[in-house]
Amino acid sequence: MNQDIHNFIQYLHQEKQTSENTEVSYERDLKKMILYLTAHGVDRIDAVTPEVLNSYVIELEQSGLKPATVSRSVASMKAFFHYEELEQRTSADPAFELKAPKVEKKAPTILTTEQTNRLLAQPKDNSAKGLRDKAMLELLYATGIRVSELISLKLTDVNFDTGYITCVDSHKERMIPMTPVAKDALVRYIKDGRPQLVKDENSIWLFTNCSGDAMSRQGFWKLIKSYGKRAGIESEITPHMLRHSFAAHINRVFRIKSYWDLFAYQSSRFRTSFREQPCLKAIAFKSSNSGFSWST
Repeated sequence: MNQDIHNFIQYLHQEKQTSENTEVSYERDLKKMILYLTAHGVDRIDAVTPEVLNSYVIELEQSGLKPATVSRSVASMKAFFHYEELEQRTSADPAFELKAPKVEKKAPTILTTEQTNRLLAQPKDNSAKGLRDKAMLELLYATGIRVSELISLKLTDVNFDTGYITCVDSHKERMIPMTPVAKDALVRYIKDGRPQLVKDENSIWLFTNCSGDAMSRQGFWKLIKSYGKRAGIESEITPHMLRHSFAAHINRVFRIKSYWDLFAYQSSRFRTSFREQPCLKAIAFKSSNSGFSWST
């Protein structure tokens, strides 16, 4: 059955063009399922029944896992067995009627505008690392792009003449405007910071680590966590929190569908949750020569 999982992951990668994170999650969930099935005497895909899968889900729930984790496992199983049925590895889909536990939808955690300003002000030195960190934080907040998109940016994705960056994924290409503050931080980094970090002058990456290699998600997470502590923010900060904060702050000002489309927020439920954030009720938007300024 492990070979079946391998074939399924290859199918996701080649046909569905899923992300590496998605593929890792599917594989992890399905390998846990295989361990359960094997322990219960099921060693072939065509021997899997709805009853044994339902028993597995019940065991997951009783083990204390969060509903969201169990729901993700159910989604993995449903996708996997649907694929197996299409490949005629099983005569019927045993996961077809499998039910996932209800997951309570919570509004994403965001920073207040005052916390955001403190965080963005943390990279203060003019070292190569300081200039890089300042540019990354300003660009992430000013554009609302994903962390994966931020660290995947190439030099050619930045157009200073138009003031736009280009984000490309497997589904579409988006042109996103920069604020003057983010643009200035990026100009300083490329001029004075990046040449000190990049060892290979032919490197295509916009942001690199101190060794000159492409920045990783883990590296950026450590960076933003460190600056959060310096800013005196007690709650744990994640890279995605700045994206949520941007969406919430800009939603209070524009409330225009094109902005949601521009920054790839597709879910109406997701959009609505931001309008319920109490800390955003008094947000005012100001435009100045230095860029966007937020106040509460």
